[in-house]
Amino acid sequence: MIISIVAFILFNVGIVVGWFIAKAYAKNQYKEYELEAKAKASVIEKESQRLLTESKSAIQEEKLELKNLESSIKSKHDEIERSLRNIREKEERLDSLVVKNREKLEELGSRLSTVASMTKDEARKALMEVHKKEIESDIAKMTRKQLMHAKESAQKEATYLLAQAVTRYAGEFAGERLVNSITLPSDEHKGKIIGKDGRNIKALEQLLGVDIIVDDTPGVILVSNFNLYRRAVAVEVIERLIDDGRIHPARIEEVYDKVQNEFQEKLYQEGEKVVVELGLYPMHEELIKLLGRMRYRASYGQNALLHSLEVARLAKSLAAEMGGDEKLALRAGLLHDIGKALTQDFDGNHVDLGAEICRKYNEHPVVINSIYAHHGYEEPTCIESAAVCTADVLSAARPGARREVLESFTKRVKELENIALSYDGVMKAYAINAGREIRLFIDANMVSDEELPLLTHKIAKEIEEKLQFPGEIKVNAIRETKFVEFAK
Repeated sequence: MIISIVAFILFNVGIVVGWFIAKAYAKNQYKEYELEAKAKASVIEKESQRLLTESKSAIQEEKLELKNLESSIKSKHDEIERSLRNIREKEERLDSLVVKNREKLEELGSRLSTVASMTKDEARKALMEVHKKEIESDIAKMTRKQLMHAKESAQKEATYLLAQAVTRYAGEFAGERLVNSITLPSDEHKGKIIGKDGRNIKALEQLLGVDIIVDDTPGVILVSNFNLYRRAVAVEVIERLIDDGRIHPARIEEVYDKVQNEFQEKLYQEGEKVVVELGLYPMHEELIKLLGRMRYRASYGQNALLHSLEVARLAKSLAAEMGGDEKLALRAGLLHDIGKALTQDFDGNHVDLGAEICRKYNEHPVVINSIYAHHGYEEPTCIESAAVCTADVLSAARPGARREVLESFTKRVKELENIALSYDGVMKAYAINAGREIRLFIDANMVSDEELPLLTHKIAKEIEEKLQFPGEIKVNAIRETKFVEFAK
């Protein structure tokens, strides 16, 4: 019985243990299935993703192919359109040619009808007319060809002539300055130049119309002015006063008058020397004097007389090469700028003034034409005039020959003096201190002390309106009464 109970218990325990074992086995088996399912799901998901990516790529490729196809179709369409347009244009041209040919055929038929009714002489004449037109066309072509060849040859010949003229003449260039320096024997003479209370230097500046600069430079004073002639006179006066030793207002006036008279004679001598050297006698003495005056005239920093001499010699060389009159070209070159000697004293441009004075003294027509032609007022009428024009350009075009800044400054200070001199009662007007001051000498009989401020104000206002200048310009008016009496 006990054994049966034990057996029963053991059986039941076995059943329970078997159930637990079976349950544990089933659980493990479920986990294995679950893991296997997850692995399969992951594989399926990756495969799906790959298929999706491949599908997207295929769609993109199809889209790109479709786009390329559309572009190709559009290109083909455009090409077809162009071809159609070309065909239409060719058809139109063909139609036009057909019409023209029909017209020509009709014209030819008309001509044939006319020829058929012509006589032998009439037909020959018509044929000659046709050939004449063809020959004229050939002649025109040959003429154009010959003209082109002639122009090329003329250019080479002109270059050769210029080269020959320039190589035969090597001129010097002298630039004109605005300042001259005067060397003093000692610094003592600076005091004499200045004088007591500055009366000597004041008298010198008023009389000479220049700016005298006495600075710290030992043994030197400077004379400054844009007018070469005025500056040359001033230098000569001061040098003579220094040599004499007597420097006071009365002595300054005495030396100034003497130097002025001598300079007038010197102008003639300067001009005469040039005329003699070039062998251009006879020449009127007034023209000779004006040539001498050009020694004290500058244009764009280039001395007017030296420029004229250079032009004369170059023109002579050019005329010789071209078979012209050398002597006449030399004369025309020397006188081409003669009007510049008159521009500081008379209104007008140097071309008109020069032509007028040369005409007055019966100069050759070629000289007159050269004066007008070198600034384009007229065309050159002969070889000599053309040589002068070319020589003038060569002389002015050399490096350093001209300075525009100096010329514009000179014109401005000259205009400054002219404005002041246009007023009644102004006897003299000198632009000094590099154009920053205009010094006026007033006629005491025409302008009173009460009227003087109004006059200077008017001049200053006109300068402001008509001139452009940096800074300011001082208008300095001097009115004084001088009486002279002689004891007999």
